Amino acid sequence: MAAETGSGKTGAFSIPVIQIVYETLKDQQEGKKGKTTIKTGASVLNKWQMNPYDRGSAFAIGSDGLCCQSREVKEWHGCRATKGLTKGKHYYEVSCHDQGLCRVGWSSMQASLDLGTDKFGFGFGGTGKKSHNKQFDNYGEEFTMHDTIGCYLDIDKGHIKFSKNGKDLGLAFEIPQHMKNQALFPACVLKNAELKFNFGEEEFKFPPKDGFVALSKALDSYVVKSQHTGNAQVAQTKFLPNAPKALIVEPSRELAEQTLNNVKQFKKYIDNPKLRELLIIGGVAARDQLSVLDNGVDIVVGTPGRLDDLVSTGKLNLSQVRFLVLDEADGLLSQGYSDFINRIHNQIPQITSDGKRLQVIVCSATLHSFDVKKLSEKIMHFPTWVDLKGEDSVPDTVHHVVVPVNPKTDRLWERLGKNHIRTDEVHAKDNTRPGANSPEMWSEAIKILKGEYAVRAIKEHKMDQAIIFCRTKIDCDNLEQYFMQQGGGPDKKGHQFSCVCLHGDRKPHERKQNLERFKKGDVRFLICTDVAARGIDIHGVPYVINVTLPDEKQNYVHRIGRVGRAERMGLAISLVATEKEKVWYHVCSSRGKGCYNTRLKDDGGCTIWYNEMQLLSEIEEHLNCTISQVEPDIKVPVDEFDGKVTYGQKRAIGGGNYKGHVDILAPTVQELAALEKEAQTSFLHLGYLPNQLFRTF
Repeated sequence: MAAETGSGKTGAFSIPVIQIVYETLKDQQEGKKGKTTIKTGASVLNKWQMNPYDRGSAFAIGSDGLCCQSREVKEWHGCRATKGLTKGKHYYEVSCHDQGLCRVGWSSMQASLDLGTDKFGFGFGGTGKKSHNKQFDNYGEEFTMHDTIGCYLDIDKGHIKFSKNGKDLGLAFEIPQHMKNQALFPACVLKNAELKFNFGEEEFKFPPKDGFVALSKALDSYVVKSQHTGNAQVAQTKFLPNAPKALIVEPSRELAEQTLNNVKQFKKYIDNPKLRELLIIGGVAARDQLSVLDNGVDIVVGTPGRLDDLVSTGKLNLSQVRFLVLDEADGLLSQGYSDFINRIHNQIPQITSDGKRLQVIVCSATLHSFDVKKLSEKIMHFPTWVDLKGEDSVPDTVHHVVVPVNPKTDRLWERLGKNHIRTDEVHAKDNTRPGANSPEMWSEAIKILKGEYAVRAIKEHKMDQAIIFCRTKIDCDNLEQYFMQQGGGPDKKGHQFSCVCLHGDRKPHERKQNLERFKKGDVRFLICTDVAARGIDIHGVPYVINVTLPDEKQNYVHRIGRVGRAERMGLAISLVATEKEKVWYHVCSSRGKGCYNTRLKDDGGCTIWYNEMQLLSEIEEHLNCTISQVEPDIKVPVDEFDGKVTYGQKRAIGGGNYKGHVDILAPTVQELAALEKEAQTSFLHLGYLPNQLFRTF
C-alpha cells in the first residue's frame, strides 16, 4: 500500500488489524471454529495441481493450485506438479496470462526447477526454443499472452511434443534411456510471468487426439505422487500468552511509538474481549516487556533489533500470528533488515488455526521501489497493489528552492578564520588552507559554507520552527554545536537557535524527549537524519532545510513532504554544493564508531566523493520539473510563487497541480470504496454479525 506520508495510512492498516484480532478473540471466546478446511500436504497431493512444496522462493500458486505467477524480473523460478506419470499417453494445457517469459514441459523429481537446464527436464519456451540439458534449439513458434500450449507425453514410445493453440508443433524430444524408468511431472519455470494450468478438470480449449488423455483421467497405476509432501505449517490453537495475533514491524522506535499510540486510540471503545498491545523496542528494560508477554498480548508493535532478540530466544512466539505488517518497508530494507524479515516470515504459519491464510501488508510512502516489489512477491500470496500516491509529486502547498553553495565565487569561508562550524574531519590529514586550490580545499570550504548558509536561512526567514536534515550523525552533532555557539542549543527555550538532535547514536530516552520538546515548541529546530525522521508525523512544520541532498531521490520527496501538510504553506530550502564534497561512507564493521580511515572506499577506506549537482539533476528528472534557484542571500522573491505567503499558515486559494493529481486518483479510490462496501455486505450476509465494534468517537 502506497500513500503520502501523513495521509493516514497507519490508520488504514491499524483498524483492519484491530478488527481481525478482535473477531478472532471473540470467536475463541464463544467457541466458534473456522469454516475453512486446512489443506495440508497429504490433501494437496490427492489432486492434480502445482505443488506448493516443490517450487522456487518467488513462485506463487493460486488457491486453485492451477494459476501460477512469478514477478521476479531477474531470476527464473519454477515449480512441479503434485503428481507424475510412469506409463501411457497423456496431455495437459497451459494458458499464458501475460507477456512474461516462461518455459513449460516435463521433468523428473531429480530435475532442477529451472526447467530444461539439466538432463532431467524438457521445456518449451515462449521464445520458440526447446531446452534440455542447457541445450536451447529452435522449435515450433514463439508464444505469448492469450496463447494456449498443449503438452504431450507418450512414455511408452518415449516421445514429448507440444502444440500451440491446437497446432501440432511436431516431435520435440525423445526421452533418453537413462530416464526410461523415471516418472515425469508437469513443470514450468517463469520470469515475471503468469500461467494457468488445466490438467483436465475443466474442458480443454484444444482437446488432444490420437489416444492422449487428460492427466486427471490417468489410471491410478500410472500415477506417482511427488516426494515433496511438506506439511503446511498451521497455526496452533492452544492459547499461549506470548503469542500475539498481529505483528507490526517499524524501522525506528519513534515510528513504533507513534503506531502504538494509534492502535491505543483506535481500540479505545473495544470491550469484551479487550485487546492487549505491547511495544517492543530497544532502550527499554527487556524484563518489563517479558512481564507483559507473560500476562498475554494480542498486538505487538516493534523494531527489528529487539524483536529479533525475543524471537530468537523463544520469548516471543510467532505461531499464532495471522496479520503481519511491514511499515515503511523501503526504510526497513535500506537499513539491511531483509534477512530479518525473511526469518520472521518463515517462522509465522502460512495457514491460521481456522484455515485462513496469513495476511501480509507492506506499507510505504515510496512503493515504486524494486526492492519493495521483490520482497512482496517473495513473501506475499498474489499481492494486491493499492497505490493511493502514484508517482512522486510535490504538493503545491510546498515551495522548494535550491541555494547553490559555490566556494569558488563565495569566498566567505576564507575570512571566517576559526569562527565557523566544526567539520566532520574527513580532511583532517589534508592541506585545505586557502590557496591550495585542490578538490580537498573546495570540499572543506563547502562544509564551512553550509553551516553559514543554514544560519543565514534561519535569520532571513525568521524561522520559528523547522526540521533540518543532515546526511550523517556527526553532521547533526556538529550543527547542534554550532547553534550552541550562536547562543542556542537544547536548553535555550525560545532562543532563535534553540534545537535538539534526533539520530541513532542518541540514547532512546533522549530521542523520545527531544522529539516531544520539538513537537511542543520548546525548541525551534529538529536536526536529524533521514532514518530517524522517517514516517514521524509532525503537524504544521513551516520550514525544512536540507543541509545536504539525500542520495536517494525518493527521500527528497520524503523530506520536503514534512512541510505543506493540512493545506498549510511550507518552504523547503536545499543547500547544494556546486563542487564535489568528500564525505564519510562507512563500510567498516564498526559502522563509523572510532573510524578515522579517510581513504576513498575504492582504496579500502570509508569516504566517497559526493556529487550533489548530479543528485539534483536526478531529483529534477524524477519530479519532471526544474527546481528554482535563489542567491546565497536566500531571499525568495515574493513574485516567485504568485505573491506573499505566510509559511505555516493555511493557503488562501486551493487548486493547482496537486488537485489534478488527486482527481486522477479519485476513480481508484471510489472503486476501492465500492469493493470494501461489497466485502463488508457479503460478510454480514453470511450470518456473522458481531457486536458493535466501533462506537462513534
